[in-house]
Amino acid sequence: MKLTIWELHQLERAPKSRRRRVLERGLSALPLLLAVSLILEYKLAPNFAKYAANKIAYPVGDTYTVLVGAFAAVLLVRLIFSFFSEKAYEQLIHKAPLYCTVIGILMVYDIATLKTGGLPLPYFPWVDRVLGAIVDDRKLLLDCIAHSLVLLFAGYLSGVAAGLFCGVGAGWGPRIRYWVMPVIKLLGPIPSTTWISIILIAASSLFAGSVFMIALGVWYPVTMAAYNGVSNVDKSNFEVARTFGVGKAGLVFKVAIPAAMPSIFNGLTQGMGIACTALMVAEMLGVESGLGWYINWQRGWAEFAKMYAAVVIICLTFTAVNLLLTLVKKRVLRWREGNI
Repeated sequence: MKLTIWELHQLERAPKSRRRRVLERGLSALPLLLAVSLILEYKLAPNFAKYAANKIAYPVGDTYTVLVGAFAAVLLVRLIFSFFSEKAYEQLIHKAPLYCTVIGILMVYDIATLKTGGLPLPYFPWVDRVLGAIVDDRKLLLDCIAHSLVLLFAGYLSGVAAGLFCGVGAGWGPRIRYWVMPVIKLLGPIPSTTWISIILIAASSLFAGSVFMIALGVWYPVTMAAYNGVSNVDKSNFEVARTFGVGKAGLVFKVAIPAAMPSIFNGLTQGMGIACTALMVAEMLGVESGLGWYINWQRGWAEFAKMYAAVVIICLTFTAVNLLLTLVKKRVLRWREGNI
């Protein structure tokens, strides 16, 4: 028998059994307990004999425990707050399995490296060693982050500008489409990194060549997204605009482009992923600064802890960049949710 929407709503609002509430409370507290267990395991369990005997060559710091302790403090605050807010309680329950998995992976990796030596140095440094490398090389890493971001956005914004010009033009005018589409079909499916040897030889500088390679990778998805978005705009939108006296330029910038924005942002998001990949390739093969260059340099000296430190920084940096793009997308497309 099918239930009505009202009946389903009533079932959702029905009070949970006491046993289920107790289990969920235990689940909400489990990440905190695992975090405390991770700290105790790290501090109290004996280290691998080789590492424990030579503390100068294999130093063990407190950066790891400080970060895990801070995370545990946040979990404790959220757990206490969840007793007074149903929304906070539901969020904590939802995130608890993820938190437990991450903490479990860290504990297993810690045991496999620092505690047992099953994954040997220098190829598998323990987490505190990687965090220590970030602290020790923070000035150089900050400089590399700045160089990488300059190169990333120089190439990305150039590719976006070219892609919007080609995509909007091809979607709007048949003459531009006549010239642009063959170029898209010829160059679009080919990864931009394929041309790296030719680009670096022909470019006036390594920076300019890297910018061009990143821009070329971004250009294709942005062009296709803008082209599909503009060409699929409902024709009635243009007819309504014309009745209000909107000219040809207004039809492009006030009707076609705003209507195509959801499709365009899909291309911008895809282009950012391609730009990040092209950035790492460019920095590892040619550019003399940046996070990719830093990884290549430290790998050459077998400084794997510093290499992993740069990988962590790259993940955090690219996550922040994509979060920024997501916030811009939500701001521009807020009309889709009715939040003007």
